[in-house]
Amino acid sequence: MTESKGAPTAEAFVMKDLVQYGEGAVVSRTLIKQPTGTLTLFAFDQGQELSEHTAPFDAVVEVLEGEALLTIGGRPVQAVAGQTVIMPANVPHALKAVARFKMLLTMIRS
Repeated sequence: MTESKGAPTAEAFVMKDLVQYGEGAVVSRTLIKQPTGTLTLFAFDQGQELSEHTAPFDAVVEVLEGEALLTIGGRPVQAVAGQTVIMPANVPHALKAVARFKMLLTMIRS
């Protein structure tokens, strides 16, 4: 079993309830951090963003609440609660909160 210091283990829980919004801020909470990958929750206040960057690993964004605009390789991708976006490794990407939103980011390192 994978150890987690950021989330309950061996029990059911509501993922989006594990991170709270901060006014004018981006709040993050790492749930699992292993050599093979990470699970990190984010809560973005409306208008907050992550500037364009690249990552050497594939990443999966699952929108848990609200709405975000991702830009992946120069292409806009709108995502709302219940939708998932796969961001390929080494492709520039950025993210902006169209409305307050929460997401689960899964990074696959191997």
